[in-house]
Parts: sequence; C-alpha cells; structure tokens
Amino acid sequence: MSYYKYHVFFCTNQRQDGRACCADKDARAMCDYAKDQVKKLKLHGRGKCRINSAGCMDRCGQGPVLAIYPEGVWYTYAGKADIDEIIEEHLQQGRIVNRLKI
Repeated sequence: MSYYKYHVFFCTNQRQDGRACCADKDARAMCDYAKDQVKKLKLHGRGKCRINSAGCMDRCGQGPVLAIYPEGVWYTYAGKADIDEIIEEHLQQGRIVNRLKI
C-alpha cells in the first residue's frame, strides 16, 4: 500500500522567458488553498492525501495544472470552485472530474 491514498502535485513553476507558466495563473495560492481545504476536511496525512507544490511539470501550456497519483490523473482548474470540485469528487468520492481532466 502506498503511504498516501492520493498524492496531489500542483505545478507552481515560474518561467522567466515569457512563456506560459502555471505561476502566472495563481498556482501557488491555489495549492495553498487546496492544502488548507484538505486539512479542514481531515483528509491529510498517512493513508489519506498529501498536497505538494512541484516545479515545472512540462504542461504549463494547458495550465494551470495539477496531477493526482497513484492514478496519474491530470487536471486544469480556473479557481477555487474547481479545486473544491476536485477535492470533493476525486479525493473524497474517488470519481474523476472529466470536465477538468487534461
């Protein structure tokens, strides 16, 4: 069994060359928001969920992006409502949110 049921990685990469990057779309704040929500819902910790920021995940053009493992599901999001939906559907119910999947 994996240490975490779900490990969520938010790309928070900031590119310096002007190309699209997740940091330009408030990815750090969304990662922090997800972390707070998961803690409030008591979904964090061993056997549950872990939210992490990540460097470039090489999909910034589709961003902002996050990936959930062990399934390897990638999502994009527009704001807190999308993050809430991913938490409720995927992390709590185990259902993929197809409208946000990339």
